Amino acid sequence: MKKFLGLILTLGVIVVALAAPWLAPADPFATDFTSGLKPPGSPGHPFGTDQLGRDLLARVLFGARVALFIGVCTVLVTALVGGALGLVAGFVERWPSTVIMRLADVQLSFPFILLALTINAIVGLGLRNIIVSLSAAGWVVYARVVRSEVLSVKEREYVQAAAALGVGQLRLLLRHVLPNVAPSIIVVASLQFSQFVVAEAAISFLGFGVQPPTPAWGSMLSESRDFLYVAWWLAAFPGAALALTALGVNLVGDWLRDSLDPKLRV
Repeated sequence: MKKFLGLILTLGVIVVALAAPWLAPADPFATDFTSGLKPPGSPGHPFGTDQLGRDLLARVLFGARVALFIGVCTVLVTALVGGALGLVAGFVERWPSTVIMRLADVQLSFPFILLALTINAIVGLGLRNIIVSLSAAGWVVYARVVRSEVLSVKEREYVQAAAALGVGQLRLLLRHVLPNVAPSIIVVASLQFSQFVVAEAAISFLGFGVQPPTPAWGSMLSESRDFLYVAWWLAAFPGAALALTALGVNLVGDWLRDSLDPKLRV
């Protein structure tokens, strides 16, 4: 049941994000001060309007594009960087493993969101920089998981046999170790995706992420704080979109973990 619910929610968000230009009833940037704070169900505005008269449905739909773009880019960067460092740390060992793991231990001593905020404050505001900050804060999980998997896989008989037959280190790593570690990377990526989406919303809510007027769920929630008692829909719809996206991706991640991890198979 949770597998189908997760797939429906995740695919629904993806379809909505891709089709936002055709589904949106208006330009998400167009302002109309005479139509500010219209309630849901108003003619031409199913979700109502914000304080500047911008259509809320259009901004929620285009906010899905921003959230998914940041989530996908961050997952790809962290999976590549963290996965590569984990492979090196597990396969080479000696001083590379020590350096990488000590760096990971130091980084894990800081809360994820605080570290991402700090890096974002250093590199600056903007869409590209928030991807950089989230990636710099999130590679550690991949590195530690991949390293532990590599340490186990490289001791298996078929890897030892390939090494005894004279297979090169790089070929051994790419042909025999990496394919067996890939499922763990996929599971971690699916579970990290929702964390990155929520973290981006939190950073944007605090004013360090995606800047207005770009429609992003976090900045929309931040703008709604002064109108909670008179315009509940300003926070309800972007908040619900964020919650449903995180729920759907988490359910898909749980299903992938159950499917790909042989220890959890019944």
